[in-house]
Amino acid sequence: MAACGEQEPAQPETREPAKAQQHASADDKVGSKLLEVYKSPTCGCCGDWVDHMKEHGYTVEVHDTDNMQAIKEKAGILPGGGSCHTAFIDGYVIEGHVPASDVDRLLAERPEGKGLTVPGMPVGSPGMEMGDRVDTYDVLLFDEDGMAVFSHHPGN
Repeated sequence: MAACGEQEPAQPETREPAKAQQHASADDKVGSKLLEVYKSPTCGCCGDWVDHMKEHGYTVEVHDTDNMQAIKEKAGILPGGGSCHTAFIDGYVIEGHVPASDVDRLLAERPEGKGLTVPGMPVGSPGMEMGDRVDTYDVLLFDEDGMAVFSHHPGN
């Protein structure tokens, strides 16, 4: 998995995600916009993504941890699908710099899968803004069997 400041190449598999387990458990805050974020205490871009989510109406609980690998394993992040922070909302996993609009769509449509990921840390994605540059990137829907494109974000 990529750590803050490192980038993993995104090479998603083309197979469709298989059926996922039940999304909501008794412990989930079903239908809420409560986002639980796990991140390194020293990662600035993670904090910027948290701000992005708050600006779009999400209530965010931040958990700083030095052991992100354990969180990513619990979340079922696939090889090549990691980024610098991992979040949980309404039975789904949100990995990396996923735009709030894609999280909104995920929660509205409730597709089968574990969650969404933006592998690596593409410049121009929420929390990774660096001037005028915007890289092309995909938001991927994933489960234990693979990843599929959920949305495409063109660069400039």
